[in-house]
Amino acid sequence: MKRTATLASVSNRPQHGCHTPEAMEGLLKETEAWLRRAARMGAEIVAFPEVYPQLGSPDMYKAVEPHDGGTLPRVQELCRELGLYVVWPRFESRPDGCYNTAILVGRDGEVVGRYDKMFPTIGEIEKGILPGTTCPRFETDFGRVSMAICFDLNFREIRDELRPDPPEVVFFCSMYRGGVQLQEWALDLGCHMMSAIGGELGRLVDPGGQVLKLSTYESLLVHRVNLNKRQLHMDYNWEKMDAMLQQYGPQLTFEYYTQEGRFVVGYEGERDVDEILAEFGLEPINAYWSRARETRRRKLAERTAP
Repeated sequence: MKRTATLASVSNRPQHGCHTPEAMEGLLKETEAWLRRAARMGAEIVAFPEVYPQLGSPDMYKAVEPHDGGTLPRVQELCRELGLYVVWPRFESRPDGCYNTAILVGRDGEVVGRYDKMFPTIGEIEKGILPGTTCPRFETDFGRVSMAICFDLNFREIRDELRPDPPEVVFFCSMYRGGVQLQEWALDLGCHMMSAIGGELGRLVDPGGQVLKLSTYESLLVHRVNLNKRQLHMDYNWEKMDAMLQQYGPQLTFEYYTQEGRFVVGYEGERDVDEILAEFGLEPINAYWSRARETRRRKLAERTAP
C-alpha cells in the first residue's frame, strides 16, 4: 500500500439543488467541474460539504434522495472515469428511514461504505432524520479513512470509538467550519483532519494539530500528505531520534509540537512507520496513557491498603 496521497475538499455552497430535474442537472455539472479540476491537480480523493445536493434546494428536507438513486449514479460514473475516491454527503431515504449520510465512492465507482451522522441536531431529528450508531473506518488504496458530519464534532463519543485504532484521515463534511475543534480532534486522534464546508475556509490539519492548508477564495483545497506517520508523546521516546536517523536517514521525519509535549514520526520509504517505532522500542501514545493510568491506580491502591 502506498502511504502518500493527494487529498482534496470542496468548500462552497452550490448554485443548484436536487429538487427538480433541471436543478439536479445544474448541480451535477457543477460537481463534474470540481472533480475534473481536482483530478487535473492530482487529487486522489475529494470530499464535499454536508448534504451537498440539498444545499441549493428551497427545502432541504423535501429534497431527500433515494439511497440507490438521485445524484449518486452520476457521481459513481465520474469516479470511474476520473479514477477518484469521492466523499458524497446527502440526505437519503432507505427502507428504515432517512439519514444524513456521507457516502464513500471508490475509484471503480462502487460504494465503499456509508457513514450516518451519529449526532444529528435536535432540529434534524425533529424533522425525521435518524441518528447513526457507529463511525466505521474504510479501507482505501492509500490508507484508512473515516467521516464525521457537522454537529458530530461536539461529541467525544465518536473520538472514543476511533481513538483505539485511528484512521489516517477523517473527512469532516459540515455546514460550520469547526475551527480549533478540528485541531483538537487531530491532536487527540493523531491523524489528518480534512474539512469540506458549505461556505468557505475548509482546512487540512496535520496529526500534531497544526493547520497545513486553508481554502479561502479558492473553494478547492488540494494538498499532498504523507500518511505513514504516527503521533507520540515525548516522554521515554524523543531521546531515540539519533539512533533512528542513523539507521534510516532523511526518509525519517520528526515534527515536534513542543507546547503539547508531542511529536510526529513519519517515514517516506516502503516500511510501515509502526514497524520502525517497534524496532526502536518507542511507546505508542495510547499505551503511554494506559501505563500512566495503571501507575496511578497502583499508587492509590497502596494508600488505601490496610
